[in-house]
Amino acid sequence: MDADELQALAFSRPADALRIAHEILANSPSDIDAAVAHQTAGVVHRDFGDIREAVAELKAAHRSARKAADPDREADILASLGVAHVMAGDTRRGVAALDSIAPGRTGVLAGRILIRRVWVWGALLGRYTEALADAEQAVALLSDTGDLVWEARALTHRAMVLLAMGAIDRADDDYAHSEELFAKCGQLVEYADTRQARGAAAFARGDLPTALLYLDDAQRVVEELGVLEPDLFANKCLVLLAAGLARDALTEIDSALDRFEQQRGSTARRAELLYCAGLAAHAAGALDLAERRGRDAVKLFRRQQRPWWAARAELALLQSRYAGGDRTARLLRTGQRVSAELDGLDPDLAAEAHLLTGRLALARTDPAEAGRHLRIAAGARNRGLRARGAGWLAQATLHQGDGRSRAMLAACRQGLSLIEIYMRTLGATELRVLATAQGAELAAIALRYAVRRGKARQVLEWSERWRATVLAIPPVRPHEDDALVADLAALRSLTYRLDTSYDHRLGSSPLHRERRRLESAVRRRVLLTPGTKGARPDQFRSADLLDHLGNRSLVELTDVDDQLYAMVAARGRIYLTLVGPTRLATHRLSHALFALRREATGRGKHRLDLDAIGARLETALLGEVVKYLKDGPVVVVPTGRLHAVPWGILPSLRHRPTSVAPSAAAWLRARNAVPPSTERVVLIGGPHLSTGPEEVRRLSEMYPDAVVLTDGDARAEAVLEAMDGASLVHVAAHGTFRADSPLFSALQLDDGPLTVYDLERLERAPHRVVLSSCSSALGGPSGADELLGLVSALVALGASGVVASVVPVNDPATVSLMLGLHSRLRAGDDLAGALAQALASAGDGQLARTAGQSFIALGA
Repeated sequence: MDADELQALAFSRPADALRIAHEILANSPSDIDAAVAHQTAGVVHRDFGDIREAVAELKAAHRSARKAADPDREADILASLGVAHVMAGDTRRGVAALDSIAPGRTGVLAGRILIRRVWVWGALLGRYTEALADAEQAVALLSDTGDLVWEARALTHRAMVLLAMGAIDRADDDYAHSEELFAKCGQLVEYADTRQARGAAAFARGDLPTALLYLDDAQRVVEELGVLEPDLFANKCLVLLAAGLARDALTEIDSALDRFEQQRGSTARRAELLYCAGLAAHAAGALDLAERRGRDAVKLFRRQQRPWWAARAELALLQSRYAGGDRTARLLRTGQRVSAELDGLDPDLAAEAHLLTGRLALARTDPAEAGRHLRIAAGARNRGLRARGAGWLAQATLHQGDGRSRAMLAACRQGLSLIEIYMRTLGATELRVLATAQGAELAAIALRYAVRRGKARQVLEWSERWRATVLAIPPVRPHEDDALVADLAALRSLTYRLDTSYDHRLGSSPLHRERRRLESAVRRRVLLTPGTKGARPDQFRSADLLDHLGNRSLVELTDVDDQLYAMVAARGRIYLTLVGPTRLATHRLSHALFALRREATGRGKHRLDLDAIGARLETALLGEVVKYLKDGPVVVVPTGRLHAVPWGILPSLRHRPTSVAPSAAAWLRARNAVPPSTERVVLIGGPHLSTGPEEVRRLSEMYPDAVVLTDGDARAEAVLEAMDGASLVHVAAHGTFRADSPLFSALQLDDGPLTVYDLERLERAPHRVVLSSCSSALGGPSGADELLGLVSALVALGASGVVASVVPVNDPATVSLMLGLHSRLRAGDDLAGALAQALASAGDGQLARTAGQSFIALGA
């Protein structure tokens, strides 16, 4: 194996390269062979192992090259050694070594040396002007030389610099070309590096699904090779954080950091991982951990004389301290210094620094200083995606302070529109929901202003502006790829096995591990779903709502600074009233849900007074709202954290048809939904109901032409096929809500759970759905004011109405309630009216009444 082949092996199969290098050195090699072997070992140790050992190996390589009187090899080794010195924190020595050998060199060797200096200037020191000049020269020297590996490296290094300077498309073109060259040469590690770099470019362009796809591809390659690539994990952490997936980011980066510490990797790469780990800890709410990691990263970057990285890390540290409540003068002074440093190092990140500093100045009652920094941050609102978000928030904050309300509201609208555009690039429901959190502050500024003015119509319209936003975007079904379908089927089968006594007797730890693996695989595949641009949804207008309400009243609840407000649309007007503390409402809701769960069992020695509990809950949720209501039906739009209210327990709503909607706009869309042309009814009976198939059997007598799936026929694929585009679907099956991962909430079928991920494969949601199963209405609050769960998935897919329960229900009592509900549906009532009539006719029995009050009607 010649020198170039061995050195190429250091990047494609580093473990093999290190083994071969050691074998060469153990067999009395010539000086030149020893130089190549030591250099190869040094490069492997430098990139993936002990930096001190790398420096020792490269020094030995230099000595051998001198003995061999090979000046070109000596220069090449000195270039590798210079990089190692910088990575070890000895920046001056490393840069001096590179500077000493670059002048006077020509041809391929000059290109190779320049590439090393590009990496030091760009990746380690953030000096992009110098880096780009060297990169352009390196590409010119190495193109069309026949040395495909070094040509590809020149392209990747230029792309790295271009990407950092904001030339995203040019960078991606270079990466795509180098990716082809590395694949042709079999340089798998460098291929993976380039793949993950393309992920960084896609992320910078705002294409999150493509970024995740590239990063997953790169991770699969390096894991197969048994290699730890710090850049990959750092980039993946940043992309996951941008997606709002803080727990995933923290898990990934903690794992990488642990492995890196065990391998005693270079201090330069350790600092970068610590910086990312601090960001992840902050996003996950672990502020103490974020501060510790941030301090360590800042110290390392300063010691390594890396000002760009140090400024970034210090900004992250400031943000953690601010989130923890620090508003001291010292923090303000630090913010002023870091903002000034980033102005010259990273203009996009400088916008975030000036925004933070402006807020600190406001907290310190220094309006002049606050205005100066906020104006600088606001100037970034026409730059990159990240800077634009900070810019519009700064603009809104600035005008909030100077009293220019019209300009403040315009900034809020512009900032929210920017996030909506970004959301439409995402296909996965989870990513769309999490993206709404980016607009929460802008929406809160506008809503706070509207409440302060006391203008009910304005409060309603701003409440609607950022409520249930994801439902207003056309849903994107995951690609019907065979791997996703196979993973969902395997997960369903495995969960079914875990629920059987046979596997429990064998011990289920391996099965639980496999289930976690399959869940991760399903979730990862769906996250890669690309978005569609599509048309923007119609803007909500309160006048349209009043026109469509008829004899109904609509009550919308909104939380402003932990106070619950209600807007009531009725009698052609909109009223605004302060209800009370949100905390009191959530406390009384928890008590009411506990009472319903307890009463559903029928086992308590003493019956709880549900009437009194309902009356107290009504006071905390509605206050004086009742006096504004008309006599007809009511539509309630709760906040995300109050979505599970059993409205039938409230005295004023007990005998009224009451429907629940995630937003007033969503209710209008559901009301205008076009029913399917066919009146196909589907009845589904799951396993393990205490009443067996009784509910479905009796309903089938009411619907003689219905598609009936029960007694072992209620299997996932058959159920999905039957549900698709049906007019009415009734599911009598137990449900599970997964608070840790709401999209794995499921209905229990004969072959295992039917999850939200399965439902998202439907081409068209059923028009109306009745879920007579336990806690099927529950959802996981996420993003700004969104929900993830079974019901929210059906609504997002286009179902116009769903009946579901907010607590576990008694099976026998539910049967008679469901028969009454369907009797009224067949008579022409809507879901809310049918549920109200069924509850009224259920009688005064404890179990029957409790079952009826546990269900809510969602939609129109």
